[in-house]
Amino acid sequence: MGSDNKEMLRSLPAVDELLRQEAISEAVETYPRTLVVRAVRNVLDQNRQAILNGKAAFDSQEFEQANLVKEILAEIQHLASFTLRRVINGTGIIVHTNLGRSLLCQDALDRLQLIGSGYSNLEYDLEVGRRGSRYVHAEAILCEITGAEGALVVNNNAAAVVLVLNTLAQGKEVVVSRGQLVEIGGSFRIPDIMSRSGARLREVGCTNRTHLSDYEGAIGPETALLLDVHASNYQIVGFTAEVGLEELVELGRKHEVPVMQDLGSGCLVDVTPFGLQGEPLVQDTVRSGADVITFSGDKLLGGTQAGIILGRREFIAELRRNPLTRALRVDKLTLAALEATLRLYRDEDAAIQAIPTLKMIATDQKTLIDRAQVLVKALRANIPESIEVTIMDGSSMVGGGALPTQTLPTKLVAISSKEASAARLEAHFRGYVPPIIGRVEQELFLLDVRTLQPGDEEVIIAAAAKLESVI
Repeated sequence: MGSDNKEMLRSLPAVDELLRQEAISEAVETYPRTLVVRAVRNVLDQNRQAILNGKAAFDSQEFEQANLVKEILAEIQHLASFTLRRVINGTGIIVHTNLGRSLLCQDALDRLQLIGSGYSNLEYDLEVGRRGSRYVHAEAILCEITGAEGALVVNNNAAAVVLVLNTLAQGKEVVVSRGQLVEIGGSFRIPDIMSRSGARLREVGCTNRTHLSDYEGAIGPETALLLDVHASNYQIVGFTAEVGLEELVELGRKHEVPVMQDLGSGCLVDVTPFGLQGEPLVQDTVRSGADVITFSGDKLLGGTQAGIILGRREFIAELRRNPLTRALRVDKLTLAALEATLRLYRDEDAAIQAIPTLKMIATDQKTLIDRAQVLVKALRANIPESIEVTIMDGSSMVGGGALPTQTLPTKLVAISSKEASAARLEAHFRGYVPPIIGRVEQELFLLDVRTLQPGDEEVIIAAAAKLESVI
């Protein structure tokens, strides 16, 4: 180590010395002392490491001290910040997995406040005055709006699939088409999930074509389930063939083998009037006679994260008895938000207006144009002259693995500058509080107005007003 480095190491002040600095002493009055001390130590460690690596140089002790204080105050802010934060979604992806999937409706938020702030009858039967089951709180409304005999809620759809396979097919075969052996988010694959559940995979057909005779030829003494996986996050086109669910159910009845369908997204409202095709309704799947159906609560349903299982009464009872159910169970907040969301589906029109996911899907072009024009006008009045703002045609996506090849026409607000790259503009908006997430295409920073929520425009305008710092 050189003499200069040794001198710089010796010049680093002690923790107590920095704590006596006026700005840091004031911070102790606002933040817990332990947090401030941690911030001081973190900054000293970072500077010490920079010196040892030959990446630090201070002109004077005065500069060094002032610089350290600034770094410490920034570190205090960093340590005091929540890691899970609100962001503004300008990407146009409605059910954005990375940004938290579906937004909760106001009814769900109200129930969260009510149930979360007090005691509840989560596992208490008020009629008989003794312990009850938490699962009754969502079961009644699920059966009412879907027509299913029974229902069970676990913590996500992957858990739902694992629970069903483990309960009904452990150690036995599950017959599934090769074209349905999908990989879902986070690299979770149907074959892997099946293996973990204890069931044995029996592949039939080819990647692009599977026939009813393929299923029938695979059924034997070890067959526990026929599994149909809805293509919610992919599509095979061209020379293809798949067996319809009703045909599969008929085959299952013939051989006394139950049929399970993993619906994935789980849609309760017909979205074809909004220009989207091919997403089956949960109610229709129930009517088809499938014995067990699984889907997510936070995708097209528009609720909180949950795995919903519908099915014949005897199968649901068997699932509840599985010890895994306790490991996969949901808490009172999930049940409160889910029940509030599901109750809205008693009136389809009300659900479309009240549930944010459905409302964004249903937003018409006139509304999108009006929003874009209002935002652009406000931006032009608040940004430097060198920043250009325009309205462009674009496409929104449902997201969350649903309807992967389909888009919705939308309006984009495009921001660009000759002095700053689109990447720099994107970083500026992403670094704002709250962060504004958009997308970059052809040297333009784009914000899709379809996924902006009430009040987001004011934040975007405030962030844009500070663009001068990046150009």
